[in-house]
Amino acid sequence: MAKSVIQLLFMEEKQVELKDYLSPLGAWAFSVGSGIGWGSYVITSNTYLALAGPLGSVLGLLAGTAIMLIVSQSYRYLMGLYHSEGGAYAYTKESLGHDFGFITAWFLFLTYMAIFWANATSIPLFFRYLLGDFFMAGPRYTIFGYTVYIFEALLSISAILLAGLLCSKSKKAAEILMILLILSLMAEIAFCFFSAMKKGGSQELLSGPFFSPGDGSEGQEGKNPILQILKIALISPWAFIGFENISNSAREFSFSHKKTGRILGLSLAATFVLYALIIFLSASARPNGCANWFEYVKSLKQMNGIKSIPIFFAAQSRLGDVGVKILFMALFALIVTSLIGNITAVSRLLFALSKDSVIDKRLSFLSKKSIPQRAVWAIMAISAVIPFFGRTAIGWIVDVTTIGATIIYGFLSFAAWNLARKERKTKETVTGFLGTAIMVAFFAFLILPNIFSEAALAKESYFLFTAWSILGIIFFHRILKKDKEGLFGRSVVVWIVLLALILSMAFIWMVKANKNAVDGALLNINLYIQRLQESGVPEYYARASSYISESLKKIQAANFQSALVVVALFVLAIGTLASNFVIMRDRDSERREEIGRIRAMAERDSLTGVKSKRAYIEYEDQLNKRIESAAADEALNFSVVVCDVNGLKTVNDTQGHKAGDDWIRGASSVICAHFKRSPVFRIGGDEFTAVLIGEDYENRKTIMEELSKTSKRNKALGRVVVAAGISDFVQGQDKKVAAVFDRADAIMYKNKKALKNPGEEIR
Repeated sequence: MAKSVIQLLFMEEKQVELKDYLSPLGAWAFSVGSGIGWGSYVITSNTYLALAGPLGSVLGLLAGTAIMLIVSQSYRYLMGLYHSEGGAYAYTKESLGHDFGFITAWFLFLTYMAIFWANATSIPLFFRYLLGDFFMAGPRYTIFGYTVYIFEALLSISAILLAGLLCSKSKKAAEILMILLILSLMAEIAFCFFSAMKKGGSQELLSGPFFSPGDGSEGQEGKNPILQILKIALISPWAFIGFENISNSAREFSFSHKKTGRILGLSLAATFVLYALIIFLSASARPNGCANWFEYVKSLKQMNGIKSIPIFFAAQSRLGDVGVKILFMALFALIVTSLIGNITAVSRLLFALSKDSVIDKRLSFLSKKSIPQRAVWAIMAISAVIPFFGRTAIGWIVDVTTIGATIIYGFLSFAAWNLARKERKTKETVTGFLGTAIMVAFFAFLILPNIFSEAALAKESYFLFTAWSILGIIFFHRILKKDKEGLFGRSVVVWIVLLALILSMAFIWMVKANKNAVDGALLNINLYIQRLQESGVPEYYARASSYISESLKKIQAANFQSALVVVALFVLAIGTLASNFVIMRDRDSERREEIGRIRAMAERDSLTGVKSKRAYIEYEDQLNKRIESAAADEALNFSVVVCDVNGLKTVNDTQGHKAGDDWIRGASSVICAHFKRSPVFRIGGDEFTAVLIGEDYENRKTIMEELSKTSKRNKALGRVVVAAGISDFVQGQDKKVAAVFDRADAIMYKNKKALKNPGEEIR
């Protein structure tokens, strides 16, 4: 067993092609299962309801669904053009070039993996509600403020391994399981919703409020419902991330790619319905002491157990323990489908990257069942360490995917617009342009957190984005060094844009870090002064002043450290990019030199060393352009000499082709010896031509006489005989060089005939 695993990992084995297996229903299930996960139970209460209430949240989600439908049209169009694995990576690569493809893949990998990690590490939370603190035992430690229990980490790892094992053994079994789980979770959530509505939930829901009275802080009550809907519309599209991951398996569709638009549309509709039912169900019950759902949501941080998640509390209140169990089954289905869907998507992405030699070629190995097993195992290996970093760090990474998805959808929409514009596809051109414009607006929304405070990410997320981007530039350096075909490093603009992103994200991180330092210092100062006032300590003002002074020094030190980090990151990015550009420049220089060598070889006759027929065609073309553009008073003086070697066929027939080659080389030497200062071309097997210019042109009559004497002398000695004819360019009469050549050729033929023996065939 161990030996076979080693062989599978490190030995080259016979490849098999990806095979069709995914049905329309299976593709729909993968799309829904990847687009909604564990967070759907939580985000509806701690974000959507708090910001906009049940009606505002659903209307905002409807707008977000419409935005994703626009993006889905670009996916539909591109999947119809390219039936390949790799999804957005493959499409941007084909439309915009390999550099855009790499950046898309870089953020696509992180986005899918982060969603996968978030759902894998949510399993211990699932069991906390199901079994209490059963797995919250054994060794533990705190990291980033989150307590990691070893047994819970092992539980997450077990889920990762089980999902990976299923995806690496049978993709058909994975498809069937996805279909069953998605259908069951939709039925379970619908059952809980309609049952709860019948048992008093509808009255509670209709009693309102339909929109959020405020965010709970002073002076924020009674916000405009339109603004609340807009806020949800601006953040809700990211609730659908992953709906498009079936594009990574486009080569494995067992149906016409014309159906993909309908499948994606139905997937988005189903996901919207699930979110809407969860939102309405969450607002259909409240604990005693809370006047309405809003007061309930405001007090969630003080709640424990079932009460801390409104949807579970509503199910328990309206349906009892049965409702809770049904929702747990639906939650389990959400987690499992997200794990399977994202493993499948990432494995196909890695397979595509491996085939293109972007990453290790061994990951492109397919098993006998047409499954990229090594890619699946790589995902399992990378993910096995993630649970030990805790949910806090994973939350930061998941926030990064919001920015990453904006980049992915933006590039994807731009790629669709670029291709549709060339193919004159009006609908796809419009949707591609709209998708690009919307994603640019979303990106501005995400990087201006001081304007849109609800969308502001944690400072650690901005730092992680910066670090991941720089790591991408470093990894690209490795690709450039291996890229012998010159596919990468052609789009300088994309790297300048990425550098600008790195700088902006690092700057935002610095601003937020400085703000946190100031806020923390102010809080400590206030607490310190309050304690001094309460204790009645003498020299109150002196001690307070000293403490404030020390706090200001700490703020300055923190600001300096954050600025230093930003500078270091930027210098690292600039240094790596500069190194990449050096590689690109050297490679382009080598490519130009190689092209020059190839061109020189093509312009040089390999047998004689004189210029080739191709060189003559180019030379003739340049002369024709000079003739066309010459002024009436501009003198163009040149002559064309046409030469032909006598007796070549006889030599070939009697002495062989090697002797014939020597005969041609000898003729070339004779011609070059006479036309020393003019270009000589071999334009056929035994045909040469020379264009006389300068001194040779001035002495053309003497040179032609000497050539004629040489030929007559060689004929008597049995050596190479060259027949030649010359014609001068007549300005105003000759419009093309060909006219001069034809006259010279006719004269050459007469001279060739004169050099023949009586009765000898002219050839």
